[in-house]
This record gives sequence, structure tokens and C-alpha cells, in this order.
Amino acid sequence: MSVVASDTAKAPKTSKDWDMAAIAPFVALALLLVLGYFANPNFVSVANLTNVITRSAFIAIIALGATYVISSGGLDLSVGAMVAFVASLMILFMNTGAIADPMLMLIAAMLVALALGAACGLANGLITTVGKIEPFIATLGTMGIYRGLTTWLSQGGSITVRDRGLQQLYRPVYFGDVFGVPIPIIVIFATAALAAFVLYRTRYGRHLIAVGSNEEVARYSGISVQKVRTIAYIVQGLCVAVAVIIYVPRLGSTSATTGILWELQAITAVVVGGTALRGGVGRIWGTVCGAFILEIVGNIMLLSNFVSEYLIGAIQGAIIIIAMLVQRSLMRK
Repeated sequence: MSVVASDTAKAPKTSKDWDMAAIAPFVALALLLVLGYFANPNFVSVANLTNVITRSAFIAIIALGATYVISSGGLDLSVGAMVAFVASLMILFMNTGAIADPMLMLIAAMLVALALGAACGLANGLITTVGKIEPFIATLGTMGIYRGLTTWLSQGGSITVRDRGLQQLYRPVYFGDVFGVPIPIIVIFATAALAAFVLYRTRYGRHLIAVGSNEEVARYSGISVQKVRTIAYIVQGLCVAVAVIIYVPRLGSTSATTGILWELQAITAVVVGGTALRGGVGRIWGTVCGAFILEIVGNIMLLSNFVSEYLIGAIQGAIIIIAMLVQRSLMRK
């Protein structure tokens, strides 16, 4: 048996791997739904749950990219600042009016966002792999760069889509639906399905898990560790771009404060979803579940009087600590 096969076999790949780490997020989600009902019966209404899942789209999609990075043994703290930077440049491009046809301009702006996201991810990947700088330090540095550039572009204010017609044309990307299902929800599951297919069914996915499990063994097995990790960061950048494409029509503007602490939420969703922070295990659907859990916790806090809504950040911080403790205890068994 090859080293890659033996390493990847350790991580759950399909629904047949019913270990506790894999099913725990879904059990927690079910318990939260019950808790939410007792906190406020309106919580389980279709309208409220649809709204909650729609609002979780940004973090869920970014967290899917973070699953790749973390599974490879990396970390990206720049995603929140990257959202602000990519969104700012996307809107500035839209404001140039370079393309007369509104639909073509919108399509071009989306492609620009995807290219910028991939470029930012590539930069993070190369700094980490070729530059051999610890991911924590490398992405902490690029976080400052992206946030600083956004502040400079916006001159400390906000950047808004000036063309009202273009803004109205763009609104359905966030506020629209297909057969009653909001478009952001469709994008969540479409992105997750693609991410799951690549991670679980392709050679690259097996190599990614192998690199995260044991970098040295993977290297001796002929796997290009630098290439695998760099691609993971590019995937992260593309996921950020997809989140930006959905985020911009929500408000039609962005600022230097856009995306603050989104990196914490994305990492929390990944860890809550069962992906090991040390690398070597990636659970795509668990990550989606983790993103839902974070948004549902916030929604329950808003609908009840148990805890102040201003403590949402503190609760999310506590969730990631608890998730790590649970994950460690499960690993010891």
C-alpha cells in the first residue's frame, strides 16, 4: 500500500465514515435547532431559517477554502482583509464604466474579482511555500497589506457602486432566488459539492491530505508539497472572490472595515466542522454545518433574551476553544 493511500485512508472521505468527529457537528446543529425552538418558536419558521442560511453564505464559502488550507497544514488569517480588498477593486472597476453594456460589465467585474482572489491566494501561497515563512506570520503580514491598501483606496471611507442601473441589475445575485431557494444558498451547496468532489475524488485531494498528514513522508513519496499548498491558497482566494461576488450586491458598497474578524469565523466553522487544525483531515460538509452553527447561534441570541447580542464575538471565540478541546479529546480515544 502506498504512503499516500495509507495517509488518506485515515481521514473520513465519505458518509460511510461515521466517527464521532464527523457526526458531532450535525448533532450539535440538531440540538441548536431544538434549543432555538424553545427560545422562540418563530426560530424554526422557513422564512427565518432561510434568512439565517443566506446570511451564512459569506463565511461558509470562505470556510470551504479555509478547509483546503488547513487540511494541507497551513493557515490563512488574511481572508477578511482580502474580502475588503477584492470587493473594493471590483467596485472601482465597475465604476470605471469601461464596458457600456451593463450585463457584460457585471460579468467582467465578476471575472476581475475571481482573478484578484486567485492572485491574492497565489501571493499568500508563494510567500508561505517559496518564502518558507510560517503561515501565521505570512498571512498576518498580508492581512495588514490588504487592509491597508483598502483603506488607501477608500481614503478611510466607503467605495460604492455609482451606477444605479448596474446596482439594480446586480441585486438578484444576493436577493434573488431560483424556485424559491435564495441564490446564496444555491452557491453554498454548489461550491461545497465542487470542493468535496475535488478533495475526496481526485489525486490532488489525496495529495492535499497526505501533505497535511505528514509533510516529509509526502515529499519522499514524490508529492510536490509546495505546489499542493500553493494551490490550496489559490483555492482559498477563489472562495473569497465567490463570497465577494455575493457580498457586493447586498450593500452595494464596501469599506476598510469590511470583513473584520471573518478569518476567526471561517476558522471556527472549519474546526467546528471537524477538520483538524493540525492538518491531514478535511471535512467539507462539516465546514458548511459549522458555518450554519455560527449563524444560528447568533440568530438565537437575537431572538432570545438569554445573552446580549453584543457578546456574539465572545461566544464565537468560546466556540472555537470548546471545539478544539472536544476535537483533542476525540483524538485521544
